[in-house]
Amino acid sequence: MKFWKKALLVVATVTLGLAGGATVTHAASSAVNSELQHKGELTIGLEGTYSPYSYRKDGKLTGFEVDLGKDVAKRMGLKAHFVPTKWDSLIAGLGAGKFDVVMNNITQTPERAKQYHFSTPYIHSHFALIVPKNSHLTNLKQISGKKIIAGTGTNNATVVKKFKGTLVPNSNFASSLDMVRQGRATGTVNSREAWYAYSKQHATKGLKMIDASNEERPAKISALFNKKDPAIQKSYNRALHQLQQDGTVKRLSQKYFGADITK
Repeated sequence: MKFWKKALLVVATVTLGLAGGATVTHAASSAVNSELQHKGELTIGLEGTYSPYSYRKDGKLTGFEVDLGKDVAKRMGLKAHFVPTKWDSLIAGLGAGKFDVVMNNITQTPERAKQYHFSTPYIHSHFALIVPKNSHLTNLKQISGKKIIAGTGTNNATVVKKFKGTLVPNSNFASSLDMVRQGRATGTVNSREAWYAYSKQHATKGLKMIDASNEERPAKISALFNKKDPAIQKSYNRALHQLQQDGTVKRLSQKYFGADITK
């Protein structure tokens, strides 16, 4: 009798998706649930204002990291719960225990690794310099001493400082472009993928994008966890690996960025 109970328990943790092959959904373990902010839920911190990663369309939260977060949570046997938060409060909020994980175009850096753990990278983000169309700037080396917009504490801001630009804080992509158009800054450093996605739905007249991949290596983008939550990180990585193997992450990349930026 005990044997059959164990067998039924194993079967209950596996969901088979008949269309497109088998899909394995792992039931959340007691170790994972003990680390979660709310049992049965994966609380995900993100901005919700940064297309195509996370943004609102017709009032509904959507985007690459929103869809990926839902898929990962489902594979973990959990329900995704999103908490939109301003960028400069996201990582501090993770440290304060407001979220289980942050998914917000987070770059792996040595500084962050001192306090937090990363997931396996799910995309690679290429840096870009966006300037007026009539600008004489052609590369990052030329931004020295010039006003360049980037979000405070972001990898974009790190690049601005590295090339000795004068940082103008703004984490909102659309308003940053407006500031460049208005001449309130010389340009903005952001991701090439954000530019591609934005230009699909909005006019970029008067602006041009300079791909800076040959000057600054693409950033590894990962989810961010507290070090005190190893079970959540391990379960997340296992679920993410499945989604990478079955092509889900690649499909979401093509959907939101128009290209496969998973490698």
